[in-house]
Amino acid sequence: MTTEAAPPPGSTGTPPAGPTAEEFVSVQQSPEFAELRRSYRSFAFPLTVAFIAWYLLYVLLSNYAGGFMGTKVFGNINVALVLGLAQFATTFLIAWLYARHAAAKLDPRAAAIKARMEASE
Repeated sequence: MTTEAAPPPGSTGTPPAGPTAEEFVSVQQSPEFAELRRSYRSFAFPLTVAFIAWYLLYVLLSNYAGGFMGTKVFGNINVALVLGLAQFATTFLIAWLYARHAAAKLDPRAAAIKARMEASE
């Protein structure tokens, strides 16, 4: 059994030529790409550090502050359960914030760079 499909009718069977390595390097060194990278990093890195710190705080509290984590908030709900559920909430919040940031700032810049590269083919 073969996994290679025949080329579509009317095509030459060779893929279209893409951008060269030099074109990729020039785009990577462009101010537009640097701004895209800066925008991504200025959002992703601080939130990543904050979330890891928040997660480690939860783990450390769970290991070393059992009395505090066992404190009842209401009914059978204690601090550990509330903070554990807050971990899930912050994960979804960060994902939602990143999706908004990417749609507003990253995707338009990336699309412009892609369009410019495809136009030069």
